[in-house]
Amino acid sequence: MIASYGVIIFAAALDYLIGDPVNIIHPVQIMGWVISRLSKLAEKYCHNPFTQRLAGVLLGTILIIGSGAIAQLIVQIAKSGDQFLGIAIESILLASCFAGRSLNNAATAVLQPLEKGELSTARSILSNYVGRDTENLTAPEVLRATLETVTENATDGVMAPLFYAIVGALLPGVEPVTLAVAYKASSTLDSMIGYKDAPYTYLGWFSARLEDILTWLPCRLHVITLGLIAGKPLAVWQMCRRDAIKDPSPNSGWSECSYAAILAVQVGGINWYRGVAKHKPLLGDPIVPITSQSIYRALQLTRYSFLLWLGVAALLPILLNR
Repeated sequence: MIASYGVIIFAAALDYLIGDPVNIIHPVQIMGWVISRLSKLAEKYCHNPFTQRLAGVLLGTILIIGSGAIAQLIVQIAKSGDQFLGIAIESILLASCFAGRSLNNAATAVLQPLEKGELSTARSILSNYVGRDTENLTAPEVLRATLETVTENATDGVMAPLFYAIVGALLPGVEPVTLAVAYKASSTLDSMIGYKDAPYTYLGWFSARLEDILTWLPCRLHVITLGLIAGKPLAVWQMCRRDAIKDPSPNSGWSECSYAAILAVQVGGINWYRGVAKHKPLLGDPIVPITSQSIYRALQLTRYSFLLWLGVAALLPILLNR
């Protein structure tokens, strides 16, 4: 058990220091390739809502269970040959599930040109990370989009994978990386096909719903953690109870709203997607405008929350052995 928590801490250090190395195939890329191929097969052979829903269940089940099982098998085979090699491989695989450094790099890449007055460059870079139209965004809208991306992905990209790694470490016979990779597969499925619009209306319903369920608990725990770190847990929770419940997503609204409450800013409003305006509910109170410092502070809050969870994970072996 102690070795499992050591793997989690080592993986977190790898993500913080190195992040995702370039020119190396990332597990999410492999998942994306599989999802793309299987979804195209489903679109080709499934032509009514029932068969598309069934295909969505099969696709989600195969990818999520298969990804976790493959990760478990790789680590166990490696450990059977050399324990230290197995730990190294597991740490690298688990680090790929954490998006802390990637999230920080993405935000910084947008903010640096924006702070220099290079709005068009900031818009262009932002388009790589968000689904909304960016070509006509004003500087305040770029800041809002960046903050919303940072605070939404803090939960499903950083905290939820850590949560499932810790749960995996608690389960006998299960590696920490197993559940983390399985969750990452669920998150990737949701980001690729979890849409209400065609052609994924029926094919993606299972993936979208399952990701909502899997993220629900780590999201609430993260909101509580942020409130404790900020020293106002009740105020943060009350703000989320007031505003986050208006968001159609059961998780992203809570994640974004918790940061908005702490930073005293407001997110949400009108976004444009392929020329179509969509209104997101307003979360938080506009006490101060969103600035670059708001985003850097949000990234810092995520790091503090992540470190606090790591600290709890490090203490669990001691507490459970008593």
